[in-house]
Amino acid sequence: MPVLATATAPTSCRGSVACVRVSGNGFPPFLPKEVEKIRDPSARELAKRIQRLPVKISFSGSSIMSSCVKPIQQTASEPVVLLHGFDSSCLEWRYAYPNLEDAGLETWAVDILGWGFSDLKMLPSTGVAAKREHLYELWRTHVERPMVLVGPSLGASVAIDFAVNHPEAVTRLVLIDASVYAEGTGNLSKLSRILAYAGVSLLKSIPLRLYANILAFNKVSLGRLLDGTNIGRLHCLLPWWEDATIDFMVSGGYNVKHQIKQVKQKTLILWGENDRIINVDLAQRLHQELPDSVLHQIPDCGHLPHVEKPDIVAEFILKFLRGTTVEKPVSSPVEKNSS
Repeated sequence: MPVLATATAPTSCRGSVACVRVSGNGFPPFLPKEVEKIRDPSARELAKRIQRLPVKISFSGSSIMSSCVKPIQQTASEPVVLLHGFDSSCLEWRYAYPNLEDAGLETWAVDILGWGFSDLKMLPSTGVAAKREHLYELWRTHVERPMVLVGPSLGASVAIDFAVNHPEAVTRLVLIDASVYAEGTGNLSKLSRILAYAGVSLLKSIPLRLYANILAFNKVSLGRLLDGTNIGRLHCLLPWWEDATIDFMVSGGYNVKHQIKQVKQKTLILWGENDRIINVDLAQRLHQELPDSVLHQIPDCGHLPHVEKPDIVAEFILKFLRGTTVEKPVSSPVEKNSS
């Protein structure tokens, strides 16, 4: 029997999380209605917890209502802030987030400016500098304490850029299948607006997203790939997504390879051994270039270990934060050469 929406939307409260107005189906009303078609229980549960928090930035006349999943409660330990990859959202963490939270970590999953489910109807800049300032102000206003910053794929570039520019805000880094050696958006930044909009329209198409998922994962069923495609493109259905994506594209994107050696924080590097998107050899290069890092490679895993092997990723993060080693590692740490 269908659930009928009430005239006044109810609120949902969990623990110390502030009450959030939700629709009759439990989802925040600002999410695209297609969220109801998602079948994955973990994605549905995390989607119901997404909130928008006000973030004041210098390049906008008013605060940006910024989407994230807030922790249930604050803890005495340093907060863990989870970023996501290129053109994605906090729903990437649908499987690993509960593991980290259940382990007692104060865990945030935040949407990078220009992607995810923030309210961008004012069409702010979404280039690198804007993304950095937005993350800083979100951290300063809401997280409020030095954090462990976790960046998968392009999120690793966001994390490195942020840690180098705001070292006071980051205690440690976790980089997952890091996309940190690309030289920005390359020739895409030179496209005419007409071609740029045509390309971006293709970027959100179901066939292209499905193909990207096939490349990203090692061993995933077709049903999960199809549902993952719907999850991964959900934010693309917001009305400002095309403009925000093109603004980032023409801005030149991230080019952080010269910042890597400036990172001072202790860093955990995780890498799927079967990554078909980022060359696995770059894991060793990144390990060598980061002054204080440890590398773990995850067998039978593709580009998104936090989606494909969430239990293993959560275990590595927990052991890293607690300063212990994995009792039964899935692979031995890769040590740096002594030469």
